[in-house]
Amino acid sequence: MGTKKWYNTFITVDRPEPSAPAPADPARAVTSHVSDPNAFDQIYAAAEITSPPGGYTILKVADMLQSDHIRTAPPEMRKNSILLALDAAAVPLKSVIEDAIRRDRALDTYERVQQKAFEDLVAKKTAETKDIEAEIERLTKERQARIQANAEAVAKERARVDDWRLQKQKEEQRIADAVSYFVTENPITTTLSPGTGGSSTDPGTRDTKR
Repeated sequence: MGTKKWYNTFITVDRPEPSAPAPADPARAVTSHVSDPNAFDQIYAAAEITSPPGGYTILKVADMLQSDHIRTAPPEMRKNSILLALDAAAVPLKSVIEDAIRRDRALDTYERVQQKAFEDLVAKKTAETKDIEAEIERLTKERQARIQANAEAVAKERARVDDWRLQKQKEEQRIADAVSYFVTENPITTTLSPGTGGSSTDPGTRDTKR
């Protein structure tokens, strides 16, 4: 016999009778401090769940069902053993079922608390990630603009220097042409600097013509 069938066979509790302990307000579980979510006893305590008469909580019944005495017995025998124990202790089965419902509701409530906290964290971190991505994009564009500006500055300066060298070569050629009338080996260089191309006239020294 399954747990659900066992539950429905004996009692279905939607609202406890006035004599039964009132179920804890779910809001209390939300606001109460639980230091270790894996410690279910803290969750039950935060939900202000108290033990029913005789201390027979659903947790105690669960432990009894797993005891060495009846663990391997047929389901019907295990059920009857629990009912006999409850009867001997004058504990209504209904109080045990109500305890089970309160604990289940406390766990469900705390699950919603954790889910809400998780969703809030996801929303916060997603927003932070978007801000970081936007900042990365902004910085990337800024750095790319600087890189482009640097490349343009280098290209502009290279063009200026190359043009100056061409003018320098023309000026040196003009000087060399004038000197050539008076020497056999022209000492004037007309070589372009490395990387600019062009021809050269090797310098030489010789006494000028008199």
